[in-house]
Amino acid sequence: MIFRNKVNLIFLCLVVGIILLSLFVRLRVDLSSDKRFSLSDQTKTLLHETLQPVHVIIYLDGELNPGFLRLKNATEDIINEMSAYSNSKIEITFVNPSIAENTQDRELKYNNKTETISLLKNIRGNSGEENLNISIENLEYELTNGLRKLMNTDVRKIAFIEGHGELNEAETYDISKTLSNYFQIDRGVLGADATILNEYRMIIIAKPTQPFTESDKYILDQYIMNGGRVLWLIDGVRIAKENLSTSGLSPALALDLNLDDLFFKYGVRINSVLLQDVQCATMPMNVAKGDEEPHFEPMPWFYAPLLMVSNQHAITKNISEVRGDFASTIDLVNKNPQINITQLLVSSDNSHIVAAPATIDLNLQPNPKDKNYFNAGYLNVSVLSEGLFSSNFENRMMPTEIKNSFPFLAKSIPTLQIFVSDGDIIRNETNGIASDSTTLPLGFDRIMNQQFGNKEFIKHAVLYLAGEENWLNLRTRTVKLRLLNKTSVKESQLAIQILVIVLPILLLALFGFFYQWRRKKKYSK
Repeated sequence: MIFRNKVNLIFLCLVVGIILLSLFVRLRVDLSSDKRFSLSDQTKTLLHETLQPVHVIIYLDGELNPGFLRLKNATEDIINEMSAYSNSKIEITFVNPSIAENTQDRELKYNNKTETISLLKNIRGNSGEENLNISIENLEYELTNGLRKLMNTDVRKIAFIEGHGELNEAETYDISKTLSNYFQIDRGVLGADATILNEYRMIIIAKPTQPFTESDKYILDQYIMNGGRVLWLIDGVRIAKENLSTSGLSPALALDLNLDDLFFKYGVRINSVLLQDVQCATMPMNVAKGDEEPHFEPMPWFYAPLLMVSNQHAITKNISEVRGDFASTIDLVNKNPQINITQLLVSSDNSHIVAAPATIDLNLQPNPKDKNYFNAGYLNVSVLSEGLFSSNFENRMMPTEIKNSFPFLAKSIPTLQIFVSDGDIIRNETNGIASDSTTLPLGFDRIMNQQFGNKEFIKHAVLYLAGEENWLNLRTRTVKLRLLNKTSVKESQLAIQILVIVLPILLLALFGFFYQWRRKKKYSK
């Protein structure tokens, strides 16, 4: 009896100890092969910093098909996991979209602020099941991205460079509005002050049309050498779009921006060519003959390629094709073993190169089935360069007009740049004229009535350059889509039926027999 009391006391102390330990130590084990229920370290750190309750309203409820029900369950699972690591309570409410009264029912709320997030991805060309799977893969990124924007109190600065005929504020309005959720955005010319860019995390040079001076190049070069990061959106050819819209003809001339030597040092060359691609957007063209009344039909516009994205990088994974407009190509030159180059955007395998100078004629369109014409493929339109860059001004005199020069660096500290050989990728279109005009979303094609991936590409590129690599890497998570193998199931149907029907009955009968035998043996004494 004493021994039994000691065992009971030890058992009771052990249970109480486990309960007390569970109050202070959180132990969660994810046994899934793809770690779909695990949060990244940076997400856990972010959740530990939440000081106010978070309310997440999910616009996904009601009678759902199996695919959307899977997305709903995955969303609920990850929010519950986030709540376990949060200092404040995270509440979740599901709203039936058919009875929601307003768009306020689609937001994430924190500290009296709200942020709308989109959980459902819709990538052109993917099946519904594939898009739902991609949506599940991106849940952690989308939820933490919205929470970070609500919690952000740091003033981080980026800048659009002006003074060389770059795109104006109206032409970059949509992407600026998107990026303003993360950064303070400035615009301005470089001037002669060598320190003018020091306070900016990264800069954007969007479709310049006028040459850069040596002073401009020196300031940019030393900004990069000191770890500055640049998104270059540079055309290789000058097009007169006004002539093209009025007469159907336009010259295509090489665009000299006085940047070739700078780019060569950094390992790239933007070619003075135009890219034609069978995988392209459409354009209304007059197909009437002779004196017939004009009749417009959408026809392939080979100078507007739908650029393929790399699914191997956080910037471009799981975004739609990026719509180009008179894109050029990028060659890799002056290979530096200290620089790593990654493809981000490429043409399809049915492309053609038009070298400048040339004439663009709307009435002369190539046959898309002509394999001898469209005989090039997978040509670079955007690349990411990471590593240690050499200065373009090594063994050269500093421009005399430069002021406030800091110590010259011939070799950069580790940094990165993104080169895009199409300035129009960042340009949004507008509807109407002057005060009656409205800005269209970046990447929206009003002819095709379709949204392409331009905005997502530029946003991710800027975030990556601004030091958000770890957060963007959450987009590379892969959740395996496990489909039922119908052939295998049919072949093993009998075994499955025995397993799920007969085996439980046998186990129950075995337990009943053992119980009766044990009871008879016990009481027969």
